[in-house]
Amino acid sequence: MKPLDPRLVRTASAVRVHLAVTVLCAAAVTGLVLAQAWLVARIISGAAAGEGLAELSWAIAAVAAVALGRAALSYGTEAAALHSAARAKSQLRRRLIARVTGVALPGSPEPPRGEPGRGPVWLAAPSGPGTGEGESTPRAGELATLATRGLDALDDYFARYLPQLVLAVLVPLAVLAVVARADWISALVVALTLPLIPIFMALVGWHTQARTRRQWRLLNRLGGHFLDVVEGLPTLAVFRRAKAQAAVIRRITDEHRHATMGTLRIAFLSALVLELLSTIAVALVAVEIGLRLMYGMVDYQTALLVLILAPEAYLPLREVGARFHASMEGVAAAEQVFAVLDERLDAAAGPDPAPERETSSRALVRPCRDGCAAPRLRLDRVSLTYPGRTVPALSEVSLVIRPGQRVLLTGPSGSGKSSLLALLLRFVKPTGGEILVERPSGSGSAPLSHIPADQWRRLIAWVPQHPYLFDDTVLDNIRLGKPEASVAEVRRAAELAEAHDFVSTLPQGYGTRLGERGARLSAGQRQRIALARAFLRDAPIVLLDEPTAHLDPDNAAAVRRAVARLLEGRTGVVVAHDSGWSELVDETVHITGGRIGAPL
Repeated sequence: MKPLDPRLVRTASAVRVHLAVTVLCAAAVTGLVLAQAWLVARIISGAAAGEGLAELSWAIAAVAAVALGRAALSYGTEAAALHSAARAKSQLRRRLIARVTGVALPGSPEPPRGEPGRGPVWLAAPSGPGTGEGESTPRAGELATLATRGLDALDDYFARYLPQLVLAVLVPLAVLAVVARADWISALVVALTLPLIPIFMALVGWHTQARTRRQWRLLNRLGGHFLDVVEGLPTLAVFRRAKAQAAVIRRITDEHRHATMGTLRIAFLSALVLELLSTIAVALVAVEIGLRLMYGMVDYQTALLVLILAPEAYLPLREVGARFHASMEGVAAAEQVFAVLDERLDAAAGPDPAPERETSSRALVRPCRDGCAAPRLRLDRVSLTYPGRTVPALSEVSLVIRPGQRVLLTGPSGSGKSSLLALLLRFVKPTGGEILVERPSGSGSAPLSHIPADQWRRLIAWVPQHPYLFDDTVLDNIRLGKPEASVAEVRRAAELAEAHDFVSTLPQGYGTRLGERGARLSAGQRQRIALARAFLRDAPIVLLDEPTAHLDPDNAAAVRRAVARLLEGRTGVVVAHDSGWSELVDETVHITGGRIGAPL
């Protein structure tokens, strides 16, 4: 592990400020350590020489002042370090969220040009082997663990490890310089024994690093698997598989426990080694200075000064070794954040087009309230192959979607319908071909990859097959489509989506909390809340993924009526298996095996 990852300094401005403050505080602490040692040696030697309290009172008062100064400086340094750690963690979390969503949050930089957010396709994919044993960690659970428990472990790194690292550089050099002026023989002993501690620390660190990373991977795997089990608990209970999953969680927990105890065992043993080395080194200094003091080769005050300063030379290095293990988990989490930040979308993303200029979506479309005019979309031999797969999800798909046209995509499961929606939403980028966005007038066009992802998504209202409802009020759940909307606007959107009647029967109406994932509502009611979001968003392009799947006939009919209103005057793409949508659309396109058939 690097003592300080340069990416951490570049990524989080709080780290740069913290380093400057740490260096200043460490310099002040070093000065106080040297002053305290000299004062204590002066008091003891003076008392041994027969000096009274009057002669030594100033030195005693100075020692008390230095002790208070060191305590205040230690408290202030740790408080500032914890504040910097909180800021650095916040900055890393913002960058991580911005990278996953493709939308810059306040205080985070813009995502790379042409780079869409990761989206649900990327989140649903496994992140790779969880423990090197062929098991994959769910990416969503891994990110949840990383952004919470993982980054919280940086507190020890910032508040304790980094300050000790700076002290380990400044204090031994300063002590060695002072001891060399007082007694060169003692300085030579210190100089020869001091490097032994960093050497043994490096050896222990190399051994510990792999174990700590394995411990972190196991924690990721545990968090991801536990999240999956909790989300699928109703299904597991129905199929009587809950106990089997409990046994899997118990096994993963035991593996994490064993890895943690192994890491702690090494930490304790390494602390013993470092303590033993420093104790032997101090003993060597004490023996040689004692013998020379006995034969009158060195004066009493000098001998005391050397004996007091010798342990101080080794103490910061020992503390670095002790803090190293506590900080490793946070550093491993930070390295994983950087891996996500540096990761490209690879095969699913296709080559980064690196456009010469970005095209504003405003030049291609007018908002619906001003007389909706959507752009013309043209898919030119578009292909998509997901990472780790050899069979393409889409293969040379060519399709034109005219402004205001309503298209129905049908086909068997796995034929590529949802993948086509993912391309239009910019959750993935094509591995072949190109998607062109043309002005309604036909006066110009631009590749979809040249339009910033967040600007493009402002033109889209998306209704997924399983819409996510938050544990918030009906009002705020619908406002997700337009956060600044008034209550009257939300109510009008709910009426258009056939949701107002059932919302009115809820205990607090639009102020009723829905529970996590809309637990208070049925599947059809959740779908109509999602349609109300789309109405409120008032976007010129509407994408719907199986809006009536798994709904009873009454709810399906209500959703179809609402969708018919939503598609009026808008460009619409509907993905569905059933043929009940044919009368609401202008064209039906059949997809089989990733290839598009003749329009029906």
